[in-house]
This record gives sequence, structure tokens and C-alpha cells, in this order.
Amino acid sequence: MLREWQMERPKLLLSIHGGSENFSLSPKVKQTFSKGLITAALSTGAWILSDGINTGVSKYVGEAVKTFGSHDLRKRNTVGITPWGVIDNNTDLIGRDAFRPYYPVGNPFSKRSCLSGFHSHFLLVDDGTQGKHGCQHGLRQKLEKQIQLQKIHPRLNQGVPVVCVVVEGGPAIVSTVLDYVSRAPPVPVFVFEGSGRAADLLAFLHKHTSVDRLLIQINMAEATNLCFLTVERLEDLYNSVNITILSHLNPQPCKQKFV
Repeated sequence: MLREWQMERPKLLLSIHGGSENFSLSPKVKQTFSKGLITAALSTGAWILSDGINTGVSKYVGEAVKTFGSHDLRKRNTVGITPWGVIDNNTDLIGRDAFRPYYPVGNPFSKRSCLSGFHSHFLLVDDGTQGKHGCQHGLRQKLEKQIQLQKIHPRLNQGVPVVCVVVEGGPAIVSTVLDYVSRAPPVPVFVFEGSGRAADLLAFLHKHTSVDRLLIQINMAEATNLCFLTVERLEDLYNSVNITILSHLNPQPCKQKFV
């Protein structure tokens, strides 16, 4: 990525996780997320990772880049790690050492998703499945861990820090957060309370079970919707949550109602 795409070496990695289907955010939470994300990225020289599609949390990432991002495209280090089988018109992208134009115009009758036009780079993951999310997670985990091993400067013995950001999301997000906080050292996780579903459940569990929870105060946004999650006992919490509660995190495909 540094050699082929000539991307600047990251000093921070912001890994965005959440729902892949469309959901609504209140204006307050959307402003907090969008402005906070881009301000953090620009001020630190961070890379942003998301699923790269034009739905769900990745769409909000793209909108944040559009609204608050740098006009210098070389500084828009927003990488989409996307399942090949969910991309609409993915055959338009096939080529070798060639420029392939892609028009992110969604087909209303298609169950697939368009790529987000406001991401700067894409890694497309193909495991042979069609219309299924999830095959990108293994590559994304390996990439994040590899980036962590890189030094932020050749003269400094410090790896690239990783931060996980959670907005909305389903049951899989709970296990994703568990993976982050179980690493050595644990990866800090920012959870946007008020964004719905998994994020709200994690925020609720954190508030009502953690003795030494920590709320991060930041000047650039309303901090009341943001909590910093490094829960040592998250595995116990995850295992003890009633399955009926988790079942309510599943999106209902026939109802366009979001929390």
C-alpha cells in the first residue's frame, strides 16, 4: 500500500465497525461522528478503515469525508475492505494494470451494494460467495495487526496505534469488540451511544457493570454520546447476555424501522 499506492505511512489507524444495512442517525450523533472522525484523522495523519460500501456505517464514513475531509486527495487515506460478492456491477472492476471507470449508481432492484465514492482506496476480498458480508474480516484483522507492527517513524520504536470505533451494528459487532479488548495490549474501543443496536447495548453494559469505566472528554464534539470501552470482563458479559436480547439486534428485512 505504501509502495503501490504511495500512501503516507499512518501514525494512527481508525477502524470503523457497525451496521452494513442503512440506518438512521440523529443529527447530533451524526455530527459528532463525522466531525470527530475526520478531525482525528487529519490531525494525526491516520488511516481510516471501513467496509467501503455506500450503505450502513461506511456510507456515513464517506459522507464525513465528503463534508469535512481534506481537498487534497492524497490526504484522504480512507480504505474500504470490501467483499467482492456484495459489490454491484463488480465485473466493471476487472482488469490488470488498467484504468477501470466505476460509476457508484445503485440499482434499486439489486440486493448488492455500490462502493462508496468518497473512499480513496479499496481492497476487494473474494471467497467465491455472492451477496454475503463477512469474508473480509480475516484479511482486515491481519492487515490491522501488520500495520500495528510498523513504526510510526523510522527513528522511533513505536508501532502504529489502532482504535476501534463502533456505530450501530448487529450481534457480530459484540464479538468484534471482544476480540479488540482481548488483544495484548487491548485495543481501545469508542462506542457511539445513541447510534442504535449493538452500540447502545455495549454502552448500556459498560455503564451498568464497569466499576472503573472511563468517559473520554473531547473538545471537538459533544462527548455525552461517546464512551471509551476497555472492559476486561467483556467476555463474561458477552457470554452472559441472554440470547433473546441479542436476537433483537438482528435487522428486520421487512420493516424499515431503525433505532
